Amino acid sequence: MKNRSYWTMAIAVIILVLLFDQILKIWVKTTMFQGQEHLILGMSWARIHFVENEGMAFGISLGNSVGKLLLSLFRIVAVFFLFFILWRLIKAQEKPIIVVSFSLILAGAMGNIIDSVFYGLIFSNSPYHGGVASLFPEDGGYAPALMGKVVDMFYFPMIQTQWPEWIPGWGGQEFEFFRPVFNVADSSIFCGICLFLIFYRHLKTSSLTEHPKTENAYKKETSDTNAPEVSE
Repeated sequence: MKNRSYWTMAIAVIILVLLFDQILKIWVKTTMFQGQEHLILGMSWARIHFVENEGMAFGISLGNSVGKLLLSLFRIVAVFFLFFILWRLIKAQEKPIIVVSFSLILAGAMGNIIDSVFYGLIFSNSPYHGGVASLFPEDGGYAPALMGKVVDMFYFPMIQTQWPEWIPGWGGQEFEFFRPVFNVADSSIFCGICLFLIFYRHLKTSSLTEHPKTENAYKKETSDTNAPEVSE
């Protein structure tokens, strides 16, 4: 019964992330052209800025079609591996927060895979500076399976300034934080990794605190058990 509740929780997290991720991507893809942006709540440092990339999370690219194909295949293999880890965690009845963290990572990986595998087939191309893509175009999509581009839209240029002139190599150059444009799936992966690192370490520390048997104590207990009895 406990495993069933864990699976329900994991599936709910995955479905919610995928729905939010895909609904937002489809809205951006069908209502905005590449490079177009909207301010979030009127804030200049928080924007919906539509770009597409052929690479990894946060706009990192591998540079060519072979790299894109390899990345798509790697993502598919990674999803199966993450699902196996999630299954092992649930089987071992790990803490719910650990299951949630891996569910977030898995959901994020699946969200970007959907773009890579299907978006080239079901969408027309998104031009820069005018015109929007159409869903299920009559002439077919812009790319074959596994070659679709990932839709990114969150852009938070919170700091825009220049490096001081005295800094070697970067002096006088533009500095912007945070430059990468990302999506819900990227955020899910990042949050899942952070949750896992924080709480897995915390849970292990708590376990050691609750069971503070040291190596020396263990050796003493073992030696006492193995010591020969002395008869009077």
